[in-house]
Amino acid sequence: MKCPHCLVDFHDSLETISIGTDIDGYWDIQLRLCSSCKRNIYHLSNSKYESLTGLTRHKSTILIRPKIASRTPVPAIVPSEYSNDYTEACLVLADSPKASAALSRRCLQYIIRQKLNIQKRDLVQEIQEVIDKGLLPTDILDSIDAIRNIGNFAAHPTKSKSTGEIVEVEPHEAEWNLDVLEMLFEYLFVRPDAIQKKRDALNAKLNDAGKNDMK
Repeated sequence: MKCPHCLVDFHDSLETISIGTDIDGYWDIQLRLCSSCKRNIYHLSNSKYESLTGLTRHKSTILIRPKIASRTPVPAIVPSEYSNDYTEACLVLADSPKASAALSRRCLQYIIRQKLNIQKRDLVQEIQEVIDKGLLPTDILDSIDAIRNIGNFAAHPTKSKSTGEIVEVEPHEAEWNLDVLEMLFEYLFVRPDAIQKKRDALNAKLNDAGKNDMK
């Protein structure tokens, strides 16, 4: 697994410590020690015994240490009006995928409207317009298009009409949204900034040699 402290992959060795039971079922602490940074990782796990089936059903597992986003930091070049929603979506992902998805959808819509100059009635129509106009590389277009399928907008129209609403999400939808935002940050902010820096450095060399800037 990937360590949420240092983001390095390590061999997962799990220790489970029972901490008690209540009306909601059994409670355990799942402990892992990262072999890279030597820090402990704790998850709180809840399960419940079902008398009708005779089985113990796992209900939930949430990360309780570290209380940070287990994703790479947003590059400094990304403006705060985009990075703030993304960062918060990462922070709440473990506790509430629904809240995380709402924040990431809002961020996606804001990027589409501000950077791609597309504004329609709802997010579905805006995504379709971006695809129809081919405004992004194919791999990013495919990834954005998948948000509509993963999110099942047809069954949950609230998602497309009010992107900030806390509504049900499909498995892995919230994390996929974050992946797409990372791709957009790289394409719209990081890559152009890197190209501009290389261009500036080349122009500086040309000027030193008494030549004109490259066009």
